[in-house]
Amino acid sequence: TEMDDTDPSGFDKIDSEKVTEAINKINEALKDKKVDKNVRQKLNYGKKHWPSSLDKYEEQEAMIGDDRSSMSKTDPDATFMRLKEDHMKNGQLKPAYNVQISTNNQYIVNYSLHRQSTDTNTLIAHLEQHIKTYKKKPANITADAGYGSEQNYQWLESKRITAYVKHNQFDRKQRKHKKENKPYSADKLVYDEAKDQYQCPKDKPMNNIGTYIRRTKTGYLQTITKYETESCKYCRLKELCHQAKGNRVIEINHNLKRLKSRADKRLKTKRGIAKRKQRCFDVESVFGNIKQNHHFRRFMLRGIEKVEIETGLLAMAHNLRKKIA
Repeated sequence: TEMDDTDPSGFDKIDSEKVTEAINKINEALKDKKVDKNVRQKLNYGKKHWPSSLDKYEEQEAMIGDDRSSMSKTDPDATFMRLKEDHMKNGQLKPAYNVQISTNNQYIVNYSLHRQSTDTNTLIAHLEQHIKTYKKKPANITADAGYGSEQNYQWLESKRITAYVKHNQFDRKQRKHKKENKPYSADKLVYDEAKDQYQCPKDKPMNNIGTYIRRTKTGYLQTITKYETESCKYCRLKELCHQAKGNRVIEINHNLKRLKSRADKRLKTKRGIAKRKQRCFDVESVFGNIKQNHHFRRFMLRGIEKVEIETGLLAMAHNLRKKIA
């Protein structure tokens, strides 16, 4: 026999009601027929367990939300993360919270807890909490490359906060001795702002062929511009330049490029170099003191509200010890 519709794109989301309805239809169709008892048992098992399991999964997905991808059963607020302390040496994921702190001369001035494992998405919420607590914004901040995203740069610029924040390519660009593996990458091409054109490695123009909007995981909208060469057909550098079948097309985020350029200039000033050096012994030493000197490597409480209180007590204890030291 042939099925009328084999296109899976027409499938709707499966929920507990649809599963129950489907099982009831199967039972009704097999009502007066001889059916193997194992089949009957599977249908009864499915009717009893599958709808409740689907309801439980939907409930758990709602608890996880859109800002993370996992949840601990013993602490629903915690997210599974890969920690630096890996006693089993197998990259095991453990329920954890992402703790962010702001320091000034090794004093903790603000702390926040986050359920996302990546630092990039925590900066804005952390600084908004700082502004709410102190009723004023910080004049400047220093952060490592884990926070250097377009969304963060743009937000800091809009708030007029001087940002000494690295991006993920900053340290790599400082290593002059490093061998260049991609001499024809898009960031190496010359851009003519007046003509809005790039030059390919053979000095041929790459024309603007349009823009589109790309949404990041956090919902931030990026404007991406595409540029295409006039012809790569007879170019001797084609195999080294790109692997596309037709002409080379590059995608450029001009706003991010501008923000990175400003960050580079700021970080290379005398003040920027001093800020980068200070960050290492200002922030990292605080974490080292709490974890290594005072042996606090694990939260005792569960639930983000209780863990926030525990973190606050840790911060106060650290500041008091620092004050009387």
